[in-house]
Amino acid sequence: MALDPKTLQIRDARLRVSHLRHTMKPTLFVSTIVTLCLLTSCSDPAEKVHKSSASAPEKTADKPGSSGKEFAIRSDSTIGFVGSKVTRSHNGGFKSFGGTISVAGGKIVGTPEVKIAMRSLWADDNRLQNHLKSADFFDVEKYPLATFTVNRIEQSGTQHNVTGNLKLHGVEKSISFPAEIHVADTAVTLKAEFAINRRDFNVNYPGMPNDLIRDNVIIKLDVKATPGPAGPADQINL
Repeated sequence: MALDPKTLQIRDARLRVSHLRHTMKPTLFVSTIVTLCLLTSCSDPAEKVHKSSASAPEKTADKPGSSGKEFAIRSDSTIGFVGSKVTRSHNGGFKSFGGTISVAGGKIVGTPEVKIAMRSLWADDNRLQNHLKSADFFDVEKYPLATFTVNRIEQSGTQHNVTGNLKLHGVEKSISFPAEIHVADTAVTLKAEFAINRRDFNVNYPGMPNDLIRDNVIIKLDVKATPGPAGPADQINL
């Protein structure tokens, strides 16, 4: 099957990168890679999404009405990410997470919390997957759990803005991001795509000198919660 011109261009550029890596001095290699990226597909994917600035964590307290109808986050939800370096991007995510959402009067109430088992991290490259779990990145043995606690949800037209405390890699920060949220009697859904700066959470590994890792990481959320308690498949597995 013939490849389209764009795919051929990307493939040829990666072949050139592989050749240059072994034949050029590091400083000249970086300069050449930057030029190739301008001509092909090495742009930062996070440039196209909302970038969430991190600030000091907000105080979280129960709100009136937090004893509404309980919805459990189901296992067919997804939490994914896209990270990138000079030469390419990588997709990944987490297989094990859980949480509950309370609904009253057709709105999300209280302070919903999502917990993520960091050992469940996956990536589109096995070597990268193991590296991301190491102390260079998320150090999942030392920090096995990440949490996001919602402090408030503000509506503006058809869009919502979610603000909450993200605790990741032993660091807690307040972040905000836009989201599509739908609340019904049978399900609550949330979809969002935004970027956080990994260095805000002390994930500082720079990458190879000739293939630096970008700071902004895209987070992709597609969450579905339905009434009732969490079932076996919905339980977080640490």
